[in-house]
Amino acid sequence: MTVARQHVTEARRIVVKVGSSSLTTAAGGLDADRVDALVDVLAKARDGGEKEIVLVSSGAIAAGLAPLGLARRPRDLARQQAAASVGQGLLVARYASSFSRYGLRVGQVLLTTDDTSRRSHYRNAYRTLDQLLTMGTVPVVNENDTVATEEIRFGDNDRLAALVAHLVRADLLVLLSDVDGLYDGDPGKPGSSRISRVDGPADLVGVSMGSAGKAGLGTGGMVTKVEAARIAAAAGIPVVLTSAGRAGDGLAGRDTGTYFARTGRRSADRLLWLAHASTPQGALTLDDGAVRAVVERRTSLLPAGIAAVEGEFSAGDPVELRDTAGRAVARGLVNFDAKEIPQLLGRSTRDLARDLGPAYEREVVHRDDLVVLHP
Repeated sequence: MTVARQHVTEARRIVVKVGSSSLTTAAGGLDADRVDALVDVLAKARDGGEKEIVLVSSGAIAAGLAPLGLARRPRDLARQQAAASVGQGLLVARYASSFSRYGLRVGQVLLTTDDTSRRSHYRNAYRTLDQLLTMGTVPVVNENDTVATEEIRFGDNDRLAALVAHLVRADLLVLLSDVDGLYDGDPGKPGSSRISRVDGPADLVGVSMGSAGKAGLGTGGMVTKVEAARIAAAAGIPVVLTSAGRAGDGLAGRDTGTYFARTGRRSADRLLWLAHASTPQGALTLDDGAVRAVVERRTSLLPAGIAAVEGEFSAGDPVELRDTAGRAVARGLVNFDAKEIPQLLGRSTRDLARDLGPAYEREVVHRDDLVVLHP
């Protein structure tokens, strides 16, 4: 066994992500045999409680199609949310029944990006997941598709899984696909070879990746899985990408799938969510001095350094911070409503406190709520 695969077998806290196509029939209903087969692997991987498993599972919308008489995944948001509402209960009930064969409980955790980019929500999400694991429960995580808006349009549970792995401080992320790893070409054509290991972006130059599965039930293809692997690896979490049918081999450290080595160090903050999962509600243009202060010195953004404001947002929303050329250099949670900021532009906090009151003697974006995108 290679050193890389040894990291897999030594992992204690593991996040496993499975997609819709691995759980459902072509008609859209849950496939009980597929669910049971996955649960068999995960229950064995827990090794009697020595390891902890967090399951990030797609399938809510797909599971709701057949009960609602829908032949395929709808394109409009309202019917997607309706399908998610019906399907989420069916999905968790199926997992609860299947895991009960091993005397294991499951706990449903539904997240939106807002739940984990805001400081207090992030802490609450971590505490809930950590406590579920401490109590021997298997958390089943999904995006809260019933109320999500932008998440359904651009979202995929591959990225969610990478961010959950960071949130729970996992030792390993396993992404299950309908293909047994990343290939250097179309895996269905002769001459294509499986890429067994990726040490960094340079290893992916020239690699072609497909799109969503043939059944049309999921939203994520190989592109989203590789992006999720990149996010996790940069956060210090190794990744195994393999097929659901070979999940057992992947978790056992056997030579299957594609192993993504860590490219960065682990950090215990929520800024990864802010960088990769939040949707900016507006933008602030910074002058050159403010750009240097925020990007190079990692300071808070003060009103004196803001040249312009764009969009409609409320205090606490994520916004882009741009340089004068319009390039996004950072992202942060703003402390003021959009309509308040024009009167703050270019002014010192001391002057603002004198003219408008002590509530205005503060940062527009605090450095603890700010992530630099382009150092």
